[in-house]
Amino acid sequence: MPQERRVESHNLINELVNTRNEMLTIFSELIEHRPFEQMDDDLPGLVERFCQALIDYTADAHFRLYRFIDERSERRRSIVNVANQVYPKILDSTQIILDFNDKYETTRSKDELDALSQDLSQLGENLAERIELEDRVIDAFKERRGQG
Repeated sequence: MPQERRVESHNLINELVNTRNEMLTIFSELIEHRPFEQMDDDLPGLVERFCQALIDYTADAHFRLYRFIDERSERRRSIVNVANQVYPKILDSTQIILDFNDKYETTRSKDELDALSQDLSQLGENLAERIELEDRVIDAFKERRGQG
């Protein structure tokens, strides 16, 4: 049973990292379009793809990494301790992501893109902090797996 949980944790973490990397790839593509002075044909679709990847990643993180904390089903104390330290900040980060998505998921006009560059910069800072926090939880899972 503990071995099965370790394998499941390992798989969940790998899937989360893959989803995160996909989102970051699209984020990089979007950043390459700066400055957003004109609405090119690809931009609305790219913003929409990014928003979808961002939401997929955010949901994935909660499902794969934090669900066990929310449900209080994680029994490994070292993981719970780290998760309890970072989870409130992750929740704050999630709200920033949801706000960005609400603002840009249906971007269709140049007027809607006026603040995109600044909003992407702020989102990038948020994502960097969030990934750092997630990696602390991931490292706690890996440490426990290595000890078991």
